[in-house]
Amino acid sequence: MVPAKILDRTEWAPGLWSFRLEGELDNYVAGRFANLGLEIDGEIVKRSYSLGSPPGVPLEFYIVRVEGGVLTPRLHDLGAGDEVLLSPRASGFFTLDEVPDARDLWMVATGTGIAPYLAMLRTGAGLDRFERIVVVHGVRQLADLGYRDELEAMAAAGTITYVPACTREEGARVLHGRIPDRIADGMLEERAQAQLSPADSHVMLCGNPGMIDGTVSALKEREMSKHRRRRPGHISFEKYW
Repeated sequence: MVPAKILDRTEWAPGLWSFRLEGELDNYVAGRFANLGLEIDGEIVKRSYSLGSPPGVPLEFYIVRVEGGVLTPRLHDLGAGDEVLLSPRASGFFTLDEVPDARDLWMVATGTGIAPYLAMLRTGAGLDRFERIVVVHGVRQLADLGYRDELEAMAAAGTITYVPACTREEGARVLHGRIPDRIADGMLEERAQAQLSPADSHVMLCGNPGMIDGTVSALKEREMSKHRRRRPGHISFEKYW
């Protein structure tokens, strides 16, 4: 791992922040992740984080502080001018070139799982394969809807359909409840004004494993299946932690 300087940081909510780093990553394509680390008690502690930035600009990471964790509380204490350790190469297969053609692309995330979709949307490459892109971002508290202004601006421009969702609070234009439940009762499709179907949809899932498992189960009820290179399907996912 190599040192990388923090250029700036944004605090979205208590314990939820992003920062941008100087440097470049080999093999980086929007949707991939890299390792960040620090030397703690004489050992390198590192974790994988998806990037929210497109290639060719400062590297942007969106992170939530894990109470009792070893790394994130220390990362949270850092600011502009401080250094972290960065892996030299990006990794992962959660990229648009792994997604089969479909009319509608659904980008479904919880929490910081929105990051790889931001990278894809900001990059723009490969999005013209889809007639409609629906971005669903589920969080616990309304304050956790990071990047909401940017996503709403994309929606206003007609680039995406944006559906924020929240489990613990209600808000204007925010879908209330868990994403799998809102798929099961049809409320997500009603809000997005789009249908989830094996004929027309591909669904990308990123974030909390509970959301992913529940959503995969709900989509299986629609006769949608996991996507594999040798057996094309309708669902791609990347679980956090």
